[in-house]
Amino acid sequence: MAEFQALQFRLAGMATELKAARLMVHRAATKLDRRALDRLQACAMAKRFATDRCFKIANQAPQLHGGYGYLKDFPIERYLRDLRVHQILEGTNEIMQVIVARQLLEGAFKSAG
Repeated sequence: MAEFQALQFRLAGMATELKAARLMVHRAATKLDRRALDRLQACAMAKRFATDRCFKIANQAPQLHGGYGYLKDFPIERYLRDLRVHQILEGTNEIMQVIVARQLLEGAFKSAG
């Protein structure tokens, strides 16, 4: 598998998206710990971005593993199922977008006033 450039590119993209999601989550956690004014927005952005990106990554993984990716004997199947649930738990990702939009608009109105 590793000798095929198309698969290397897919893995590189998956790793990049995973790293970006992790960085957003760490940044949001830091803002939350420090009680930053924009902590709610940062957490909503991180939750939506991380769960969407990671679901996309987990959804691609079974294709790389063939039929094994769908067997319960391997963790990929569980990751995919769990990530779908995380897009819903603690507020759906659509609600996270509402939170972000409200925070953005609230900030715009404060700076305009």
